[in-house]
Amino acid sequence: MKTPKALYHRHRFPGAVISCAVRWYFRFQLSLRDIEELLFERGVIVSYETIRRWCDKFGRQFARQAKQVRPVPGTTWHLDEVFVNIDGEPYLLWRAVDQHGAELDILLQKRRDKAATKRFFQRLLAQYPNGPRKIVTDQLRSYPAAKAELPALDGVKHVFVKAAARVNNRAENSHQPTRERERRMKGFRSARRTQQFLSSFGPIRQHFAINRQRLGAAQHRIQLTKRFAVWHHITGGTQNPSTAG
Repeated sequence: MKTPKALYHRHRFPGAVISCAVRWYFRFQLSLRDIEELLFERGVIVSYETIRRWCDKFGRQFARQAKQVRPVPGTTWHLDEVFVNIDGEPYLLWRAVDQHGAELDILLQKRRDKAATKRFFQRLLAQYPNGPRKIVTDQLRSYPAAKAELPALDGVKHVFVKAAARVNNRAENSHQPTRERERRMKGFRSARRTQQFLSSFGPIRQHFAINRQRLGAAQHRIQLTKRFAVWHHITGGTQNPSTAG
């Protein structure tokens, strides 16, 4: 990991301000102007365009490091694809999660044929070379066709489920935060920027998204404190941007 000095070199604002702004944008349903106002309340005067550049520059790196420090992904992969409308054109958003709901990766593509499915499998295997023991998908015929052409997936159990059966809820439910953010942003406007945004949005949001209903208040605060400690370590920031010097 880059040292904080090298990471924020030549930036006017300290790392505490930048990392906090990036976390707010990807963690909560906030616009860039919302974050501009929140920082202003804390004595930090910065434009929303600058915050946009921070998110573009640091979001992907912070997301990658957040994925590196989380537990090893499970061995069951749930894959699903959903249509998203980008500037009036339909795209397929491919997503893979493990059996615990941790997002493995996403990929935005125009098609859902064998070539597109194979491309997504290859992208996943490049990041997780050990591969899964089982994959769970809907009944799209592109999945078995692409799987048959990848030696790394030989012997991997493939479970098909009907959409109505809702057995693949891990993957289906993982689309909900994206849908909520899509509505908050009033739609996506660029395929490249959507891919960039969602690649950072998933890991950063999930880093702080603790299953609170299963924890008491004290346990939740303990878990959240640990997550913040990890975040401060990978970003070189502090928790309160108003105290950054």
